[in-house]
Amino acid sequence: MSERVLEEQSVGIVGGGVGGLSAAAHLANAGAEVTLYERAAQVGGVAGRIERDGFRFDTGPSWYLMPDVFERFFETFDRGPDDFYELERLDPHYRAFWDDGDRVDIPADPTAAADVFESYEAGAGEAFERYLDDAETAYEVGMSRFVLPGRSRLRDYVSTDVIAGGRKLNLLDTLDEHVGSYVDHPKLRQLLQYTLVFLGGSPYDTPALYRLMSHVDFELGVYYPQGGIYEVIEAIETVATDQGADVHTGVEVTAIEPVEDGVAVELGGDRYVHDRVVCNAPPEHVERELLPSGAVTRLGDYWDRRTYGPSAYLLYLGVEGDVDPLAHHTLALPTDWQPHFDAIFETPAWPENPTVYVNVPSQTDPTAAPEGHETVVALVPLAPGLDDPPEQRAAFRERVLDAIASYTGVDLRGRIAVEESACVSEFAERFDQPGGSALGLAHTVRQTGPLRPGPRVRGIGRLYYVGGSSNPGIGMPMCLLSGEQCAEAISEDVSGGRLDRIPFFDR
Repeated sequence: MSERVLEEQSVGIVGGGVGGLSAAAHLANAGAEVTLYERAAQVGGVAGRIERDGFRFDTGPSWYLMPDVFERFFETFDRGPDDFYELERLDPHYRAFWDDGDRVDIPADPTAAADVFESYEAGAGEAFERYLDDAETAYEVGMSRFVLPGRSRLRDYVSTDVIAGGRKLNLLDTLDEHVGSYVDHPKLRQLLQYTLVFLGGSPYDTPALYRLMSHVDFELGVYYPQGGIYEVIEAIETVATDQGADVHTGVEVTAIEPVEDGVAVELGGDRYVHDRVVCNAPPEHVERELLPSGAVTRLGDYWDRRTYGPSAYLLYLGVEGDVDPLAHHTLALPTDWQPHFDAIFETPAWPENPTVYVNVPSQTDPTAAPEGHETVVALVPLAPGLDDPPEQRAAFRERVLDAIASYTGVDLRGRIAVEESACVSEFAERFDQPGGSALGLAHTVRQTGPLRPGPRVRGIGRLYYVGGSSNPGIGMPMCLLSGEQCAEAISEDVSGGRLDRIPFFDR
């Protein structure tokens, strides 16, 4: 925003995740007096950092995707990513192992990746290239007509360009159905669908429009910011404070209440009234725990009918010795992964044959671990809401280490110098995620676009949402855009006069 349309507006932001920090930067740049409240000791939300005994772990996101969105954010403030961190493009993007002993590298060059596809199925190389063309179209149409314009309201979709764009996006088929029209080999289908892990969805229930993630992966590239993902978080925070945002950590908002001409936030015994408040907390938590009962009217059991993205079992391991052939990003995949998705979305249970993602940033960044050691993070998606008592977690830890050893040949046991873990309970307790989801609302057919919470909170004209459970959705790039779009919504509301209630079709 170039115009300072929010002069003399006080805005409180509850939560310092990527969305909250982005909103703080844009709102302060527009002239608002911004105060951000984060209850943890550091900002970033799930995108945190653990440092222990010379090892450094990013606790949440570990993939730097969609570099164009990060560039867009920093350019708004006359900065660039290279003012804060150095990016390295990974090659291979990742390495995949299967439980049948097969292994493949996915190279950074799409032409070389097409050769990999051809080696599995005759004609799959050409089909892969056509699929990437299709994915690029979906990305360009999706970003230009839906995501960047911030179409979060039902009325935003009543236009000829949106209808025409929707036809190109194939909004009705699932991703699994769409991918199946290009390739048959189950391993190739997995390679084209695994990016749904970043969106918290299942290929059997996620719209085909999210094939755009293959363009993000194979053509826009996979990067690593030297120093880790938390370098990006610190850069976004620096931009926000440079604009004048006042960031407070270690303070917890315990209640939010609409008042005359403003919104009050309570911090323990203190109460502060702002002209407007932005919530970078899960909307269900805000409406059920922070707002007065009934403040937001929802139809029936609205929140009980939402589908949340997976939780996760995470191991943060400081390992002595090398861990070859693990790559910076490694996928350990069962040849049949549908039972794992069923254990997440259909019949919640701890998976018997888990899909494991392994991140070894020290393969790219020697500063992530002491000399002669490696930093290893293992992640297994789980159903939200699972009970995770210590004995269950201990048993599953062995199952995960067994899977890594059997799939990749790398046995980590016996040389683990540092160990931390996180699971369902941590996501529920530390981040107020319903069911302990690690990602928030999943990108299902019924929770995409205007069917996802927008920035304006229904029925409360001065309260707003930002972050992964609101539009446009999950992931660091989308949360950056969410902050921008939330700031734009506030500017529109201020410029158009104060609103006490937002009509239904402006959700």
